[in-house]
Amino acid sequence: MSPRLRAREGDRPPGRPPWVLVAPALVGLAFLVLPLVGLLVRAPWSTLGTRLVQGQVLDALRLSLLSATLATALCVLFGVPLAWVLARVPFPGVRLVRALVTVPLVLPPVVGGVALLLVLGRRGLVGGWLDDAFGLTFPFTTAGVVLAETFVAMPFLVISVEGALRAADLRYEEAAATLGATRWTIFRRVTLPLVAPGVAAGAILCWARALGEFGATITFAGNFPGRTQTMPLAVYLALETDPQAAIVLSLVLLAVSVLVLAALRDRWVGTS
Repeated sequence: MSPRLRAREGDRPPGRPPWVLVAPALVGLAFLVLPLVGLLVRAPWSTLGTRLVQGQVLDALRLSLLSATLATALCVLFGVPLAWVLARVPFPGVRLVRALVTVPLVLPPVVGGVALLLVLGRRGLVGGWLDDAFGLTFPFTTAGVVLAETFVAMPFLVISVEGALRAADLRYEEAAATLGATRWTIFRRVTLPLVAPGVAAGAILCWARALGEFGATITFAGNFPGRTQTMPLAVYLALETDPQAAIVLSLVLLAVSVLVLAALRDRWVGTS
């Protein structure tokens, strides 16, 4: 028997698992899985193809894919440099800045939408100036959807990239510096390739989070079909008018979630 196999067997607790732990574990598993099973059982499989090509569904799907992709691009554009600063540049208050960056993870999305309105609304701290100087208005527009999704999704990328940067071997960057490479060249030619898996994982999480965003979007951008109505908003509206369409849209979001988990399995599941 190999040493690795013996070590893995040594990690197992002796004896049978106690029912006092197994029973609530099974209840918790059922609580998480049964709603998904119910969604699959009640899905209108016979008319699924027809409902997927309906105008309302296609508009919501198109807008969701577009806004989530644009939001992810903004997260990468601004989030990767922010993660690099947090991981590589020591400065007073870095812990406070890191905490502020992660606030959207625990902040209720509706509160995030209200905060965006207070800053980027027509009478907001910045929005009023943008409207007067450039005629830019973000609330209740497609651009507002992208900004709302960017606000709630960027922390996922920052955390993922910062963790990858802290785990990266600094010797490669130091070797490049001794050869005369500039900081920008080191970042572009050495650091980014080293943390590329972390950037990719963070981008996937960003895209999935943006695709499923609801609270900040409906508060900051509204729910206008064809302009700001993303798939989660369409599900909310369809529950009152066409529950079958709500199930179809929910199935699409469920499929996306499963694909994201499959893409990130190597980061969460240990391999031998």
